[in-house]
Amino acid sequence: MNSSSATLERMPVAPPNSGLSPYSGTWGKSQITHLLRRTMFGAKKADVDYFLAKTMEQTVNELLKSTVNTSPAPPLNNYSFPNCPSDNIDPKINFGDTWVNSTREPSGNIDTLRTNCLKAWWMGLMINQERSILEKMVLFWHNHMPISTADVNDARNSYTYLAILRKYALGNFKSMVKDITINPGMLDYLNGNVNVVGDPDENYARELQELFCVGKGPDSKYTESDVKSAAKVLTGWNYNNADTPPVGKSFSARHDKTDKQFSSFYNNTIIKGNADANKELDDLLTMIFATNEVAKFIVRKVYTFFVYYEITPQIETEIITPLADIFRNNNYNILPVLDALFKSEHFYDVENKSCLIRPGIDFIVGLCRESSLVFPTNTVLEAQYQAWFYLANQAKNYQQEPLAPPNVAGWSAYYQSPQYHELWI
Repeated sequence: MNSSSATLERMPVAPPNSGLSPYSGTWGKSQITHLLRRTMFGAKKADVDYFLAKTMEQTVNELLKSTVNTSPAPPLNNYSFPNCPSDNIDPKINFGDTWVNSTREPSGNIDTLRTNCLKAWWMGLMINQERSILEKMVLFWHNHMPISTADVNDARNSYTYLAILRKYALGNFKSMVKDITINPGMLDYLNGNVNVVGDPDENYARELQELFCVGKGPDSKYTESDVKSAAKVLTGWNYNNADTPPVGKSFSARHDKTDKQFSSFYNNTIIKGNADANKELDDLLTMIFATNEVAKFIVRKVYTFFVYYEITPQIETEIITPLADIFRNNNYNILPVLDALFKSEHFYDVENKSCLIRPGIDFIVGLCRESSLVFPTNTVLEAQYQAWFYLANQAKNYQQEPLAPPNVAGWSAYYQSPQYHELWI
């Protein structure tokens, strides 16, 4: 067959028969490696050996530990090094100091250097991760509710966006959605800062429902009218560049204070107009999270990210639905969902092992960690960040640049049927 006309056909595979019952099978190197490669970046020999001395339950508990550091030291000015080019000199921040709480830098070049610094810093956190799922969850949430630095144009706002993902990575999804909604980075990315009374911008209101919370499943039946009403609820949010760092604020004169009517999908809810836009935002999220679809949608995203990209009717019934119940019954805290999944028979089923093509960042960071690659220390800050930024550029070449997903839906390998993860190659 001519290669230009050849097509690949997906062979039918019987779905795993196991469910969410606790795993009670063999616990050895194979199972530990599978778990670490899905929950961390790569499976270092030292980490595999460490967990060989523990039970499955102890291992998962440690990977999901709530004491993990979600507030690491911030990124540092690595670009204004001695004898650097004159346009690398940050007029406000000295070499080795952090810029995250500085005033806005009007120079486009300096902000680009800060943004590159931020990407390098994040790669460094992945490489030097603790024995924890935290870094994988930050990447998961970034794919789920992304921004792109190309549209934000202020590295400080991209940093605070990442800080929110880290804060709630193993915590409450509803709280994270609220903070992300009014984060200056997201306000820039999806036009929330230009959504005003009399001229509502529907961009964020649409993605809040379609991509972030409710999804496009068969039972997700919100309407175009719901998008328009949500946009009115969300009018009036912006930020001041002069703040250090900027924070989302409600500007009363820009907020639509009329009542907002929603469809039967949302039980015909009326959100009462209020001078306090924050109150209306709370009411909007309470209404959205009262639907069953939020839990199902997020659990499906978790499944396709950590287990496999196809969800059969059997998996929908035996895995997704009970996990969604756990999510909903735990007030939308993500930790109980992860705990049930990673301790289940289903997760360790042989059909779910070695069946994913590794994404670019996963491949690069995992390779560095598994080979124990030695990086410059912080005593040579310029070289350290340069090495990390080199890896960020490699991730870009592998179509998974951090803080630059292709669109608001995230990286297409996580959702684009029928290729899914095959798109990585």
